[in-house]
Amino acid sequence: MGYLDGFKVTFKKWAGTRTDSGRRVTMEYPEQVRPKPVRFHGRHVLNRYEDGMEKCIGCELCAGVCPARCIYVRGADNDPEDPTSPGERFGFVYEINYLRCIHCDLCVEACPTEAITETKLFEFAFTNRDDAIYTKDELLVGDDGRPQELPWENWAGGFDPAEDTSGWMRATAPAGDHRFEGVVGWSGELGYGVRDPEGGQPLDAERRAEAARALAHAHDVESHGHDDHDDHDAAGGHH
Repeated sequence: MGYLDGFKVTFKKWAGTRTDSGRRVTMEYPEQVRPKPVRFHGRHVLNRYEDGMEKCIGCELCAGVCPARCIYVRGADNDPEDPTSPGERFGFVYEINYLRCIHCDLCVEACPTEAITETKLFEFAFTNRDDAIYTKDELLVGDDGRPQELPWENWAGGFDPAEDTSGWMRATAPAGDHRFEGVVGWSGELGYGVRDPEGGQPLDAERRAEAARALAHAHDVESHGHDDHDDHDAAGGHH
């Protein structure tokens, strides 16, 4: 009868037996879903500023860094009378092929304007290959800051697209300014607000206050064209 031992696991799960930890191994999907981690990587969104202007400047850095070659961007010059983005250029064409995307998040890290971020949505049910290639019109958030919910996407996964979008933070300034090293914060985005930073990073108040003071000092130097220490030295101060 030893060959029947192989069916023990099957019979236990069929009868609803729980594991030693007291929880089921399987879930009744899609009625039940597992919670998504804070930094979960799903399909992308293109964000706007609070005034509604697009953040994408068509620099193509996201496409250049993509290891799967799934992003295609073509920039165009802004109309001075009716600009699409605050810069000189904007993303005229923006496409992501989700048959190739591996959700590595490198595009998000490369973006200098925080234009592209990722949601927690990962459940697609494409009926044809063309649907898997998202265009700019499909990726761009609406005027309310919420990502579009397309017919082949399952947004009933236990998360709100307005709350669980943009699972990303920046630990340093885009230019690599050392004064911001270790200072962590969510980017402010239309419809989402500013989020609390994650744990596990040096977030003590002293370092944040030090960075704020350094930034204010740098701003004063830039505004006045000189450093207070230079005035002190010129007046006979000692080193």
